[in-house]
Amino acid sequence: MARRIRSTAPARMDLAGGTLDIYPLYLFEEYGLTVNAAINYGSEVIVEERDDRRVVLRALDINASAEAECISDVCLDGDLSLLARVTRHYLKDFDRGVNISTRNRAPKGSGLGASSCLIITMSGALLHLLGKEPNHYEMVNLASHLEAQIIRIPTGKQDYYPAAFGGVNALWFEPGQDRVEPLGDAARQELNDRVVLSYTGVSHFSALSNWLMIKRYIDDSDHARSNMAAIKQIAQAMYDCIKNGDWRAFADQVDEEWRFRKGLATGVTTTHIDTMMESAKLAGAYSSKICGAGGGGCMITVVPPDKRAAVCEAIQAEGGQILDYEVQAQGLTVEDID
Repeated sequence: MARRIRSTAPARMDLAGGTLDIYPLYLFEEYGLTVNAAINYGSEVIVEERDDRRVVLRALDINASAEAECISDVCLDGDLSLLARVTRHYLKDFDRGVNISTRNRAPKGSGLGASSCLIITMSGALLHLLGKEPNHYEMVNLASHLEAQIIRIPTGKQDYYPAAFGGVNALWFEPGQDRVEPLGDAARQELNDRVVLSYTGVSHFSALSNWLMIKRYIDDSDHARSNMAAIKQIAQAMYDCIKNGDWRAFADQVDEEWRFRKGLATGVTTTHIDTMMESAKLAGAYSSKICGAGGGGCMITVVPPDKRAAVCEAIQAEGGQILDYEVQAQGLTVEDID
C-alpha cells in the first residue's frame, strides 16, 4: 500500500537579535545571539507515494501546482521553486513518484519565517519517507543552504530552529556550531499573556532588507556596525530578562531593539508602521517592533495584560489584523496517516 505522511511545524516570532543569525555577520561580532519563539502559524505537508514516477506539487495556500514526469524533471524555477528544490534534493535517488501538498498558515510576507518553516516541514516528511531519522541541526544547516540557492542572497538560520525544536529559545551562533538553549514553559505562557501579534497589512521581502543590512555592515555605512553591536547587547539583555522573569524590562528591550534596528537599513519602518505603533502606545502598550527584517509583515506589541483589549482595538483601528496565536512547545512532528 502506498504511504501517506503528514508533517507539521511551527513558524517563529522573533524577539531580539535578528540579523545576527546571518553568516558571516555573527562571526564578525565574535558570536551571535537571537531570542525567538515558535508559534502556531506554521506549515503542514502531506506526502503520498505514487505507483508511477510522476511528481505532483501543490501549494494549497497560494493555489499553485506543478507536475513532472519524474524527480529529475521537476522545474526549479517559478512559484514552486522552494517545493521543487527541496523535493529534488531529498528524493534524487527515490525510484517512485510522489504527490506533495503544502499549506502555510502565516500570511504571505508576514515576517514569521513561513518559507523557512515550510522547508523544515518538508524535510521532516521526506526524510521519513526515506526511512531516515532527522538530525535537527543537520536539517537546519541544509535548509539554510537550500533557501540561499532559491533567493540568491545570504540567509539567516533563526527561522529554522523554532520549526524544528519548538518552544522559546536562545539561539547561539558560534564558530563551528549553533546551539539551542530552551528558555522554559514559564516564558511560553508569559509571552502568550503579554505579547500581541498583529499583521500590519503590508507584506515584505526579507531577503532584500537583510542584504541591505549585510552590505551596510561590510561598508560600515551609517554606523551599521555599532548598531549591530547594540542589537547583540540588547539580545543578551533580553535573554537575561526572560531568564530572570523581569517582563517589564523585557518590554524596554523590545523598544530598544526596534530603535537600533531602524538604523540598520532604509525601509525598515514606514509612516504606516510608525502610526500603528504610536496608536498602540497611546492605548497602553509598552513597546512594539516589526518581526523579521522589517518594512512590513507582522508586529509584536508588549502590553500589560489588563490593557490587551484596548491595544488590540487601537491596532485594528489603524488597519492591523490581530493574529490569535499561541507560543507552541512542540516543534516538527511527522506521522504516517491512513
